[in-house]
Amino acid sequence: MHKIMVLYGHPTDPVHFEQYYRDVHLPLASKLPGLRSSKVAFEPKSFGPPAPYFCIWEGEFDDLAAMNAAMGSALGREVAADTKNYATGEVQILHFASEATELPA
Repeated sequence: MHKIMVLYGHPTDPVHFEQYYRDVHLPLASKLPGLRSSKVAFEPKSFGPPAPYFCIWEGEFDDLAAMNAAMGSALGREVAADTKNYATGEVQILHFASEATELPA
């Protein structure tokens, strides 16, 4: 699997961010070709100082090629461009290969 994680800093208007994100952006992103799962969390907590993020989104694709195809598609470019309509804080985008591992007993 290959994942994208988007970390959104604190916006100037949290109510607008969350409403727009739920009503417009997530439905748009859910149509990305090859997207296998989509998860979102608002106001994540940290174990130490306050978390620097307001929202975290994670999308999962079969592999790097599928992720690249989705993000390079017309819809992928539309999803990326839509960010300016709600995200007024810093945005950090990460992608990585993911695999399950067995924990020692």
